[in-house]
Amino acid sequence: MKADLLKLRHYCAYQERCHSEVREKCYELGLRGHDIEEAIAHLVEENFLNEERFARAYAGSKFRMQQWGRKKITMMLKQKQVSPYCIKKGLSEIDAEDYWSTLLALAGKKYGLLKAEQYLKRQYKTMQFLLQRGYEQELAREAIEQIAKKEE
Repeated sequence: MKADLLKLRHYCAYQERCHSEVREKCYELGLRGHDIEEAIAHLVEENFLNEERFARAYAGSKFRMQQWGRKKITMMLKQKQVSPYCIKKGLSEIDAEDYWSTLLALAGKKYGLLKAEQYLKRQYKTMQFLLQRGYEQELAREAIEQIAKKEE
């Protein structure tokens, strides 16, 4: 158990982790049942494992690096079994102005690449692209309309 705890500390120190990732790592190390819960409790006590900190780091980096929208980030955090409270805290890392300017930049880039398409198809494909990235439909529509007006 001591050696496994050392490995888990190193695993958590390397990058922020959520409880489900650590639980998965425990299985890989051969821990079961009560040992897993005990190891997780130790990691939380020693501040190696903090789900709110994980959610903030995850949301911030996915937005900045991969330019994901709030919906996709939320969905991925739910998939990692992060609590709704932590998800909300994580999303608070994203600045509203940065979010809008990133959305506009992505929409503009995609819209520009579709010059050969007819107007409605161009809007539709841009919308699909933004929805796939996890942006809210209303915001995406607003951004596309703003870009389409500029081109007129």
